[in-house]
Amino acid sequence: MPRLLAMRSTKTSLLILFGGWLSFSASASQDEVRQACEKISDKLSSVSFEECNLPELSASGGYSTQGFPILLKEYPPRPGKKPKGRVLLVGGTHGDELAAISIVFKWMHTLEKHHSGLFHWHVAPLLNPDGALIKKQTRMNANGVDLNRNFSSPGAPVDAALQYWRVKTRRNLRRYPGEHPLSEPETQWLKQEIETFKPDVIIAVHAPYSLVDYDAPNRSNAPERIGYLYKNLMGTYPGSLGNYAGMHLGIPVITLELPHAGIMPTRAQISKLWTDLVRWLIHNL
Repeated sequence: MPRLLAMRSTKTSLLILFGGWLSFSASASQDEVRQACEKISDKLSSVSFEECNLPELSASGGYSTQGFPILLKEYPPRPGKKPKGRVLLVGGTHGDELAAISIVFKWMHTLEKHHSGLFHWHVAPLLNPDGALIKKQTRMNANGVDLNRNFSSPGAPVDAALQYWRVKTRRNLRRYPGEHPLSEPETQWLKQEIETFKPDVIIAVHAPYSLVDYDAPNRSNAPERIGYLYKNLMGTYPGSLGNYAGMHLGIPVITLELPHAGIMPTRAQISKLWTDLVRWLIHNL
């Protein structure tokens, strides 16, 4: 009997300890999100603290080069129903494209109000916090790497992106792909997110070329127009997300290039971009 009581006591202690650890972890995660939103709202005049904090973003477990949490929000499908498709929405790959971060927060608020469960969404509004949240924001991450040239290029030489950078861009520092593919924690996180979530389509928001790009093995269903942005296929580059996910994995990548990196579209334009995007998803997934 004493031994049994001791076992129960130990088990109870472990449960209390484990439960306390879970509570602490949840609290720590909430603190991370709150602190992240404070920094995001301090930087982006178009995103208030409440606007960032309200959607109850999660710390995804991924971190930037300098240890900033990569935030993620899930909008699940209808309970017990298979979604029409899984959609991964990513903003802020380039830190100096602030409008591409802000507009994702606006669309998240639309989802907060109108998410029907038709699609299963994962939304990462800021992939490159180190480049965006410094005093003078930069395209690259804290290691000086262009994250949209840091993915692998299967079927090409391992140094394809580096060779392209040296020859075609003449060593343009804004497009430096890193010494080898997936050298950066941000791209490693996004690769893992793609492998885990298995999206049917990826939407990447950029600026300032004012167009819709589309990367997939079959481009016949590329959107002709999303809002006030018209289709203009730019081609794929070694190390780009479009090359890796769109051409190699066969996951269509829609790239929305806003006209201005630092000027937000109007409220009507933001709404029209969203409705056209969802309409394309409904007809093509």
